[in-house]
Amino acid sequence: MGFSFIRPDTNINFVGARFAALVVSAVLILAGLGSLAVKGGPRLGIDFAGGASMKVKFAEAVEAGQVREALSGHDLPDFVVQSFGQEGDNEYLVRISSFEVEEADFLEPLQAAFNVVDIEFEMVGPGVSAELRSNALEALFYAVLLIGIYISGRFEQRWMAAGIMAAGLLIGIKLIGAGYEMIFDTGIPMSYTILGAMIIVLILSWYLKLNYALGAVVALIHDVLITVGVFSLLNKEFDLTNIAALLTIIGYSLNDTIIVYDRIRENIHTKYQGTFGQLINRSINQTLSRTLLTSGTTFAVVLCLFILGGGVIHDFALALMIGVVVGTYSSIFVASPILLALVPQEQRVPQVKGSKAVAKA
Repeated sequence: MGFSFIRPDTNINFVGARFAALVVSAVLILAGLGSLAVKGGPRLGIDFAGGASMKVKFAEAVEAGQVREALSGHDLPDFVVQSFGQEGDNEYLVRISSFEVEEADFLEPLQAAFNVVDIEFEMVGPGVSAELRSNALEALFYAVLLIGIYISGRFEQRWMAAGIMAAGLLIGIKLIGAGYEMIFDTGIPMSYTILGAMIIVLILSWYLKLNYALGAVVALIHDVLITVGVFSLLNKEFDLTNIAALLTIIGYSLNDTIIVYDRIRENIHTKYQGTFGQLINRSINQTLSRTLLTSGTTFAVVLCLFILGGGVIHDFALALMIGVVVGTYSSIFVASPILLALVPQEQRVPQVKGSKAVAKA
């Protein structure tokens, strides 16, 4: 038997707390969306907004405030200074969302104030940043779509329905794009395409009764929205590093959800005599020890990165910290309750007929 620090007969009523959890999720999501609406979207980093960055190394110890003071008053709008590397390296990363600056605009005021040892200057043009934004959104979307197809096949043995969902999605995207172009005489922005595609995935999952996939996809969207919302509330920048963090969060949250779903499926096969809600609650309690151990150890490692990793990896670690907490929460209070909502709580688990038995709505 594996290590467990929670008693096997634990019976916490997670299912009974699902409505309170719904309120918590709604408040967090609405707060994040409100912040995004007020600020006109997420605060994009140079990768997505374009601009210039310069990594600079000094011969002596220099504080970030001193670097900001040296650059202020030199027509460098909204520049950001971050420590880079290990403590004592005396390296800083200076970034600015402007295409009208040159290396000398950074270097001259810094050389006048400090002994500069080394510099690396980089410019990201508007075309490159737009392509990076588009690719990042596509990566997030296809990750969620493929997860939905995988969950449908693994837990419901309905690969055909999953294929129909994928085909319906492709047709829907083509129709949305054609309609938008007809009305506005221009190509549809990638953000609108992704939003429309997500809505189509959710509708098709519901219509085709891909209950496990619907629960998993909603949980993943929930996790991404809360993480992006918290970053907006904290006025943090979004760049390619944060997209990597979001994809990691999606994978981590899915892993937690699959563990709970697997136990639900196993309990269905044991001819558990009780309501479907009771079965789900039992399954969550049975996997609780494993969930808390995995989440706790992962959070501890990410916390070390957050504290000791330096300024460059700080936001990445922060996103992972949020994702570990929210992903664990959603596998218990979002994915499982959605599965329950699609099957009335009073309905008993049907008797098993072979190994392919599933709970019917």
